[in-house]
Parts: sequence; C-alpha cells; structure tokens
Amino acid sequence: MSDDHPILAFEVALVNAQLTCNLAELDRLLDDELYFTGLDGGVFSKADDLAAHRSGQLRVTKMRPLDRHITSLDSVVVVSVLMDAEAKVAGATQAAILRYTRVWRQRSDGWKVVAGHMSALQK
Repeated sequence: MSDDHPILAFEVALVNAQLTCNLAELDRLLDDELYFTGLDGGVFSKADDLAAHRSGQLRVTKMRPLDRHITSLDSVVVVSVLMDAEAKVAGATQAAILRYTRVWRQRSDGWKVVAGHMSALQK
C-alpha cells in the first residue's frame, strides 16, 4: 500500500468529509465535472453526490483502506483503493468490501476528483 504519495492527503480529506458529511469540504474536493459510477451502474454527478449527503439518504459510517495503488500521470493521479466500508443508504445499513477507483486532476484551486467507480467484492 502506498503511504508516501502527496495525493494521500487529499484522499484522507475526502474520506473524512464523507464520514462527517462535511458538504463544504466535499464541494471543495469534487470537480464540477465529476462523473462517478456507483455499484448499480448508475452515474452520479457532483450535484447528485452532494444532494445525497445533504438529504441524509447517504450516511457513510466506515471507510477503512485495506490496499491502495497510485499511478501518477502529470496533472492526473489514479487511485485504486480496497476499502472496508459501511454506510446507511435510505436508512438501511450496508457493509461491503469495495474497490474504488478515483481519478484526481490538478486544477488551479487544487486537486479534485473528476471521475470514479466502485465495485463490491465478495466477503
């Protein structure tokens, strides 16, 4: 697991913002052009993600990284992380081992997640 890459500070900030439902921090870290593919194959924008957190329909309660790979491509960084995760979705608790892929791009105002995907692994 990569533990010394500069993007890790942004990964930690993103997870903390999800766990605390910090909408201002999520707004700062998510690119306005975010394109995220969820477990069901649905595609979500930044506005969709912020709305889910704001409404309480999504409440992330655990995100513990188990493995991580980072690839740097100049102003783009791709992070693949295996995560022990738990969330309340529409009031129902869901726990899973998830593989997230996040694409970060460097903008004039900092690193932002511009794309992502998650899939569930069998426990």
